[in-house]
Amino acid sequence: MVLEFTPEAQARIREIVLRYPTREAALIPVLYLAQDEFGSLSTEAMELVARQLELPLARVLGTATFYTMLRKQPVGRFHLEVCRNVSCYLRGSDGLLETLTRVLGIAPGETTGDGLFTLDTVECLAACGSGPALQVNGEFHENMTPAALEQLIARLREDGTA
Repeated sequence: MVLEFTPEAQARIREIVLRYPTREAALIPVLYLAQDEFGSLSTEAMELVARQLELPLARVLGTATFYTMLRKQPVGRFHLEVCRNVSCYLRGSDGLLETLTRVLGIAPGETTGDGLFTLDTVECLAACGSGPALQVNGEFHENMTPAALEQLIARLREDGTA
């Protein structure tokens, strides 16, 4: 199967390219778009981006593999990212990570067997004044406690809302 962008994504790529002085400058936003479109950046998706932007595949691969926020593997329905930077750590992010590991039965970098949750750590969520913080599918949850996190996980399992 050959990957192709939807017509809507192709229109969005044209808009993105117009905002930047070069096609290479548009690479990261287009990689994000491809990630949203396909769920992750497979080799095929990165080849498609290279063709769309008329860039060498090596440039696309180098950029996509350098940035950790560009996912090369699919994630679960709920992508949990726990901040591990010093401010969040001092306010208890290690307890959040322990809670998630226990409740979900997975370690950072893993996905639950049912494909519902993927757990990752990130270096900083820029929530230093309201940590510990985590993101669920990009939505911030600040001043989290292990108890509040267990309630959040239960709600996600029950009705699928963050």
